[in-house]
Amino acid sequence: MPLVVCPTPIGNLEDVTLRVLRELGEADAVLCEDTRRTRVLLDRHGVAARALVSYHRHNEEARIRELLPRLEAGERLALASDAGLPGVNDPGARLIAAALERGLEVTVLPGPSAVETALVASGLVGERFAFLGYLPRRAAERERLWDELAGWTWPAVAFESPRRLPASLASLAAADPERPVAVCRELTKRFEEVVRGTVAEVSARFAEPPKGEITVVIGAAAQAGADDADGAAAVAELVAAGLPRRRAADLVARLTGVPRNALYRDSLDEPTRRPT
Repeated sequence: MPLVVCPTPIGNLEDVTLRVLRELGEADAVLCEDTRRTRVLLDRHGVAARALVSYHRHNEEARIRELLPRLEAGERLALASDAGLPGVNDPGARLIAAALERGLEVTVLPGPSAVETALVASGLVGERFAFLGYLPRRAAERERLWDELAGWTWPAVAFESPRRLPASLASLAAADPERPVAVCRELTKRFEEVVRGTVAEVSARFAEPPKGEITVVIGAAAQAGADDADGAAAVAELVAAGLPRRRAADLVARLTGVPRNALYRDSLDEPTRRPT
């Protein structure tokens, strides 16, 4: 019998599939990130689960030792997080990996996803996208991420806490103020809000921490123009001369007015010319 991974609504309790409800009701036990949250969902749809077992990041290791023998003995266990797909920035990935390593069956059901919902709602969909998880907490780590994103010509989706959102947006605005972005707040809930614009515009809108769950979509980096290409070549030459790339990009940006992140990104594609 398998471990069944059950996505649950990211907000609106009606956003659950019939198959998920059936599995939650038929499983020998439902593994819950928070039993109270799962019980609200079950009660809303009149599902009587056989047993609810807490499974969260603080007891995950101990629970895995308890649950693997139950799966091997033939029990059917349903794994549910508070919202969305278990294992994606939520507990569950370690149990799934352990079950697969033991040769046990794992079935993943389709369902709600804040990542894909936000991406489509943002209007910034490309041929592909990247998922970043939660944005870095430390300022230096965020700056390194912005430098990395400067070379991406596809959108990226990230989670962020309401408390840290203003600082993260301000940091990105300092690096690339014209980059398109969308902040998706309280998706599928009564007060759902999607704020779109340049990073500079959206950062000004969220100067204070908002309320609710936050998903951020960062649009693709702009393609280089003629001035950008000349500036990128200058950055590459300074790097070849021994100057750190970020310092070179800062210097050329001040001289040309081309955004630092664009220079940093485009200089990565320039051939390195060692001084002779």
